[in-house]
Amino acid sequence: MTAFTAACIQLQSSTDVAENIATVERLVREAAAAGATYVQTPEMTNIVERKRPALFAAIAPEETDPAAKRFAALAAELGIVLHIGSLALKADEGHIANRALIFGESGALLGRYDKIHLFDVDLSDGTKIMESQTIEPGRETVVAEAPFGTLGLSVCYDLRFPELYRRLVDAGAMALAIPAAFTLTTGKDHWHVLLRARAIEQQCYVLAAAQTGHHYGERRSYGHALIADPWGTVIAQCGEEEGVAVAPIDPRFVDKVRRAVPSLAHRRIR
Repeated sequence: MTAFTAACIQLQSSTDVAENIATVERLVREAAAAGATYVQTPEMTNIVERKRPALFAAIAPEETDPAAKRFAALAAELGIVLHIGSLALKADEGHIANRALIFGESGALLGRYDKIHLFDVDLSDGTKIMESQTIEPGRETVVAEAPFGTLGLSVCYDLRFPELYRRLVDAGAMALAIPAAFTLTTGKDHWHVLLRARAIEQQCYVLAAAQTGHHYGERRSYGHALIADPWGTVIAQCGEEEGVAVAPIDPRFVDKVRRAVPSLAHRRIR
């Protein structure tokens, strides 16, 4: 495991896939110019669209998806690990995959992960989201072997299920990826608390790209993309505007924290 610089992108994806690809490319180039060799984008990087017919008309299967192809090429061009937090991709008939893809420095695929926990809520601010009506849930936990170490994969609502992250740590994760599109209503009270809790309890870096701003109707995303260290300290963070959070990541600090507070080794229930 080697030290590296990570970047988590914050953006406001629209219903226009081509526009979103162009925005992501600009921000990824900005992150790479700042020295990042690992760059993460938010959940639903390619499109945020609530109308099912329009959504299905705009997306494609992974094999032919224009965003996946462009981002693989971009990773190879820049020589970085490019983690697309998730794309909406056509899956089985009538459903989509909410799928993370990680491209290595050559553009080759290092790993994919389909979001396991689906967000079905009717919030007090009028936001109603029923992901299970559209998204096919993932069924497997996934760690990806990157040049700098082992990365545990998750997406957004997975954040509320700590047992997932314990499984990722048991599989060797030294950093946890939590790209998201957290709603404003839940984000303002829970985003920082939950991310810092995952970092502290799993003694890992947490890397959390984020959607921000108004998408449609009452649907607003909280933003505040951030990077937290294994002590739970937020070491880089965006506000509410589009941008990039950049911070150095040192796997040796993971070992240091785990030696200082060996709670992972003290578990009695497995």
